Amino acid sequence: MRKLLIVLAALLPLTLAAQQPVILHSHNDYNRTAPFWEAYSQHCQSIEADVFLHNGEILVGHEVEDLKPENSFLRLYVDPIVRTFRANGGKMWAGSQDRLMLLVELKSATEPTLTEVIEQLEEFPDVFCSPEGVKVAITGNTPSKEHFRDYPEWVGFDGDIRETYTWAQLERVALVSNSFRMFAKKWNGKGRMIDPELNAVKDAIAKVHSWGKPIRFWEAPEGTTAYFTFWKLGVDIINTDKPAVAHLFFDDWGNKNFIMGKHEVQAGVTGTKKLDAATRSFSGFQNEKLQLSGRIPVYKPTYKNDGADKKIKNVILLIGDGMGINQVMAGAYANGRELSMLNIKSVGIQYYNPNDDFIGDSASGGSALATGDVSWTRHISTNKDGSVEYSPLTDYFKGMGKATGVVSLGDIADATPAVFYGHTSERDSTDKITSYWLTSDVDLICGPGTSYLEKPRQDGLDMLNGIKANGYTYTKDATALGSEKGKVLCLDDRMGAYATEETLSFLADITKASIEKLSQDSKKGFFLMVEGAKIDYAGHSDCFPASVIEQLGFDLAVAEALKFADSNGETLVVVTADHETGGLTLLDGDLETGHVLAVYNSDDHTPTVVPVFAYGPGSREFIGTYLNVEIPRTIKKLVTK
Repeated sequence: MRKLLIVLAALLPLTLAAQQPVILHSHNDYNRTAPFWEAYSQHCQSIEADVFLHNGEILVGHEVEDLKPENSFLRLYVDPIVRTFRANGGKMWAGSQDRLMLLVELKSATEPTLTEVIEQLEEFPDVFCSPEGVKVAITGNTPSKEHFRDYPEWVGFDGDIRETYTWAQLERVALVSNSFRMFAKKWNGKGRMIDPELNAVKDAIAKVHSWGKPIRFWEAPEGTTAYFTFWKLGVDIINTDKPAVAHLFFDDWGNKNFIMGKHEVQAGVTGTKKLDAATRSFSGFQNEKLQLSGRIPVYKPTYKNDGADKKIKNVILLIGDGMGINQVMAGAYANGRELSMLNIKSVGIQYYNPNDDFIGDSASGGSALATGDVSWTRHISTNKDGSVEYSPLTDYFKGMGKATGVVSLGDIADATPAVFYGHTSERDSTDKITSYWLTSDVDLICGPGTSYLEKPRQDGLDMLNGIKANGYTYTKDATALGSEKGKVLCLDDRMGAYATEETLSFLADITKASIEKLSQDSKKGFFLMVEGAKIDYAGHSDCFPASVIEQLGFDLAVAEALKFADSNGETLVVVTADHETGGLTLLDGDLETGHVLAVYNSDDHTPTVVPVFAYGPGSREFIGTYLNVEIPRTIKKLVTK
C-alpha cells in the first residue's frame, strides 16, 4: 500500500503549484491538422495514436479504410518524439520535468501488432525504455491482464474500472480509462450533474485513486464547465478533442484561481509592462504572497442617516482603479458573498467613455470624477489642448472652507490622484504634475513617490524647499497622519507595494488616519479621495488572485469610511471606479471554500460599465445609470443644497 501511495503522489499533480494542474490527453491525435505537433505545442502530456499492423507496417488511423502508407507510426509519432526529446537534452519540453505519455491504441489483433510496436520503440531505448523517458501505455486490444508480465517493464497498459487486478498486475497499469457514459448518461457539460450521476462519477474516481492510478474518461463532454468540474472532482487526465481550447483554460492556472485559506500557488512574479510612466517601476505581484488565511470582517452600516435630506459636511470618495462589477463580486464570492460596499443600498452604474475614444483610461475617467467636466484620454483635468485647467473637487471644497485630502496606493503622480491637484495634457508628465505641489491648496497629499522630492529633477526645481515654502510638512509615515496638523505631503513608499495578508489593512489604516487628520483641520468639514490603485495593476497583469486581495483591502478602507459616516451623521460616502481593467469574467467557484475561477479577456481597459455605491445623506441621488461626470456634479449639488 505504501508503494501505491507513492505512485499516486507522483501521478496526481493537482495543486495550484503547477502551471497546468491536470494532464491533457489529445484524443485521436492523428486527426489533428498537425499530428503530434499540435498537441505538443499545447503541452498535452498524453497523446493517443490508433495503430494497425497492415501489410507489415504499423500505420495510424481510425479505420482500415483510413490508412495511408505515408501515415506510419514511425513518421507521425516516433521520429518527432525522438528528435524533440534528444534536442531538449532528455526532456520533452525545455525547462520542464513533465513527461509525455504515448498512448498507443491497438486496433488490429494484439499479436503481432504489439510486438511490432515494441520493436520499433526499442530502437530508441534512451527515449522510450528509460525511467526518465517517454511513458508508453497500450490501450484498445490490450493483452489479458495475466499476460502483462510477458512484455517489457517499460510498457504500461490501460486499465478498466470493471476489472479486478492483483497488486502485481496493477503495477503494470499506467492509467485507467473508461467511457464517461458508463457513469453519467445525461450530463452534457453544462450546469451541474444530477446527484446520482455525480455520485457515480465520484465513486469511480475514488476507486481508481484507491488503486494508486490516474483516471481518464473518454466520451466525456468538453467546455469551461466540464473542464472545471473534472478538475474539481480530481480527474487526472482530461480527454480532449480541442487541445488548444483545453490548454488555454488550464494554462497559468495559479493566476486564474483564488481560494480563501492557505493553498499552494505557483512560484514566481506576475507583472506587467502595461503601466504608465509613473507606475512603470512596479515590480509585480509575488505569487506566493497572494493568499489569505481567512475572510475579512465586513461592516454593517446603521443606515440611520442613509438617504436623509440633510446637510452634508463631509464627502469621502473612494475610487477602486480598474474595479468593475466582476472585480467586486470576485471579492465577495471569495469572502462568503460579503463585502462592506455590498451593504450599501443606493447603487448606480456609470459610463466612462471619454470624448476622443470609446474606452477611457485613469486620466480621462479620473478627470471626469474629479471635475465634472468632459474628458480626454491621457489628459489630467484639462481641456483637449491643455490650455484650460479644470477645477477639481478639492478646489471646490477648499473654496467652502473645508479641508481636502488625496490618498492613493498608486504612485502619487499617477493619473487618479493627480487629477485632484494637477493639470496637464499628458499623464506621463510627472515633473509638471508634481510641480503643482509648490502651489497646491490641498491639505493632505499621500502616496508612494519619495523620488519626486529626493532625487534631482530635469526641470531643476528644488522640491523640498518648495513644498516647505508652500506650508507643507513632509513625512514618510502614512499611518501617523492622524497626529499631523496643517498641510502635509506624505510620501510613504510602502504604499506602492501590493497587498498581502500582513498589509491588507494598510489602506484602511491610512484612510482612518486621514479622516482623523482632516476632521481636526477644519470644523467646516472635509473632502477626501482614497484610491485603491492595484486592482488595475492586477488586471493589466492578468493576475486574478492579486485582484481579489486588492479588492478586499479596498473594501476594508470602504468600511472605515462607512464607520465614520455612521458616527458623524453628516458624511456622504461614494464608492466607484474610474474604469474596468481586463474584461474580467467569473467562470466558476465554490462558495464553501471561497474558491473563485476567473479569466481576463484583455490586459487593458475595457468599456464595461462600473458600479457606484453611495451612503449617507443624499445617497439616493446616485441611483440610476449616467455618465461619470454626473458624480462630481451631484456631489456639488448636494453639498451646497
